[in-house]
Order: sequence, then structure tokens, then C-alpha cells
Amino acid sequence: MTTHPLVQALVKDEYCELTRPDGQSERVGISAGVDVRSAVLQRATSVAADMGESIELVISGTLGDLRLIVTPAGEVSAADTPSSPASVVADEAIARASEMIRRGAAPTDGERVRSAQDIPALREVPEEPMLRRRRTTFVSQTEPATTQVSGWRGLLRAKPSKAELAQAEARRTVSTHWPSIRRIAVVNGKGGAGKTTATACLASVFARHGGGGVLAWDNNATRGTLGWRTEDAGHPSTIQDLLEHADQLLLPTVTRSAIAAYVHHQTEDKYDVLRSNPELLAIRQQVNSAEFDTLIRVIDRNYRVVIFDSGNDESAERWLRMIDHSHQLVVPTTASPEAAESAMLLLEALAERDERSAYLAKSAVVVVSDGDRAGQTTPIADGFRDAGYFTEVIPLDRALRSGPIRHDRLARVTQDAWVRVAAAAARNF
Repeated sequence: MTTHPLVQALVKDEYCELTRPDGQSERVGISAGVDVRSAVLQRATSVAADMGESIELVISGTLGDLRLIVTPAGEVSAADTPSSPASVVADEAIARASEMIRRGAAPTDGERVRSAQDIPALREVPEEPMLRRRRTTFVSQTEPATTQVSGWRGLLRAKPSKAELAQAEARRTVSTHWPSIRRIAVVNGKGGAGKTTATACLASVFARHGGGGVLAWDNNATRGTLGWRTEDAGHPSTIQDLLEHADQLLLPTVTRSAIAAYVHHQTEDKYDVLRSNPELLAIRQQVNSAEFDTLIRVIDRNYRVVIFDSGNDESAERWLRMIDHSHQLVVPTTASPEAAESAMLLLEALAERDERSAYLAKSAVVVVSDGDRAGQTTPIADGFRDAGYFTEVIPLDRALRSGPIRHDRLARVTQDAWVRVAAAAARNF
């Protein structure tokens, strides 16, 4: 059986996320008047042409997967031999999309689509009996989010408020398991802005609510302190050790448990930490783009959510490559004009870097930590909101000032705020 490099396309309402065989992801935009089939297949054809060989394209939507073989010349066929009416219908849609690629023609009004549900290859199914199509099922497989009613209202069994309903929905969002890995970069070029704190808090939220498979990655070559703020697993391994043994960890015979020798598991908060070494000079911890891509391949085999603690050097290869591999930005800042200005300047610079960076900058989530300059918290938060950013204020919490960061040691109001931050980031996945 011939195998081909695998390219995955996850289709959503407004875009398609395409992941190449090397793990690099990109977004294929979907706008009104653009045929999604043509856009995805044209991009897949370009990938095949770049690689100089046919690829296997898996298009995933809410109604299931479609597996195709795409050649560098744009020829499209089903990955498996059709054996059912549904496959025949899919083949017809494949043929239409393939013909559109060969013609290079714009879709007609009848062929235009506006969302993932409009893609025939994902939507069309054989005709069902009238009764089955019309009757309502008696079985619900979606449990409503648990809503906690607090204080006296809880004792009196009052109905949940809008805020409590929203918090329950946020918890449900961060509990989601997505069909491919998701990566969040925590960025601000100024030191002391709260990047390490945000990284640990976000990782604990996703791991506690989603059930593990979460990594906090210290991508800082200059005195990264994520290891100082988290639990030691009893060994000294850092990112350099993982990079040294990456080839062995990528062997098909190596089990997922082998990664435990290179990361530090957080026994309370249920996530892992990939440390840098704060005792080494930055020149001894350089990671170039190719090495970063290798690390991504190792991590993608073992985790479903990655949170990058980015460091401060925005010109470093590892920092820029982190942006290329990220799906969402979280931008922390203290209630300091200097830290807030640094955050805004970074977002403006990313908006001009390239299309992907611009998308990340536009959809960034901003976190303002309330602290010693409490009088400036509200104006700074309002400034980011006025610029169009979802902005959450994290209340002053002594458990975040120094020492190990543990979710259970935070005040309930702080825990809830970090759940809202994580949910806001996840809604952009």
C-alpha cells in the first residue's frame, strides 16, 4: 500500500486551518463569494508541488472526514476505493473541485459557498427514509454546562445569574478537546510583564478542565524562570536535553511515556513543563528555526495544547518561529504605562510582519494584572478594549507574587478570571 505525506485541513465557518507534514500550520481564509473546495484544494496542490510528490489530504468538518490524494499537478482522487453511495457522492464533489482547479475559473453563483457546512463533500449524504429525517430524537448527547450558584443565592437555590452562566460556558470551552494540537504564545517584549505567570496559569486551567495533555514550554534563552515557578520532576532535563535526543524520540518504536524524562510534571495542576536553563548564558541556549521545528514534531506527538512562555528577545529565531507555529496570542501586561505600551507596540509590529502574524495580532487576548498601580489598571484595560481587544483584568493575588504557582492556592475570583482568559483564547482556535 502506497503511503503519502499527510496534510490535514480543519474547516471552520470563517477559515480552514491547513497543517503540513512537518507540523507547520496556516490558515486558508474563507470569505463571501469564495468556493471553499477550490481554495483548500488549490492550497493542497501547492503543498504537493512544493514537496514534489502526491499528498494525502484529510479534510475534517463537523460531519466527518474526507480523505483525498492530491498530486502536484492538481489531480484529485479518493484515498480509498469507493464502496458506498456516500463515497460516490463525495467523488462527484471531488471531480467538480478538481475540474475547477484545472480550469482556474471562479465558481458560479450556484457553486459559491459561505461556510464549512456548504461544502458538498462534507454535507451531501444518501437520502434517508422520510421518518428518520423528520422525527426528533429522544436522546440528548450534550450535557448542559454545570452552573455553580454561589453565596446566599446558592443556599436559597436561586437560578444562576448571567455572570454565572457565562462562567460555566467558559469552563466548558476550556474543557474542549480539539481535533489537532493548539498552541498559544504568551508575548510581551518587556520583562516583568507577567508572561511566566500567565503561562503557568493558562496551562493549569487547560489541564485541570480538559484532562491533561498540556505543556508549558519555556521558550526563553535569557534566564527563563518558568522552572523556578513550577514543580521539579526530580531530574535536571531542559530543552537542550530534549533537542539532543529528539531523533530518538521521533522513532516509531518509542512510546509517549519517554517524554517524561525531559519534562517536569506538575502533580497538582496536571500539566508538564519544558524548561530552559536559567543558569546558562543565552549564547549556550540558542535554538535555530530548524531545531525549533524538530522540537515541534516531538511535542506534537505527545501533547494537545502547548503554552509558550516567549521570553523578551523578539528578534531571536526561536521567538519568531514560535509565532509561526502559534494559533493564538495572549498578551499580559502589568498596570504600568511602559509595559502596556510595549504590548501595544508588539501587536502593531506583528500586524505588519506577515498575514499570519497579522491575524494573530488582531485576535490577541490581553491580560492586565492589577497590582501596586491599581489606579492605572482601568484606564489601561479600557485602552486595549477601545483598540478592539478582548481584555481581562486579573485581580491582585498574593499567591502570584513569587514562589510556585498553584491553581488551588489562588483566590476563587482569580481562578475564574484565568478561566475566562483561557476560554477567550480557545474561542479563536
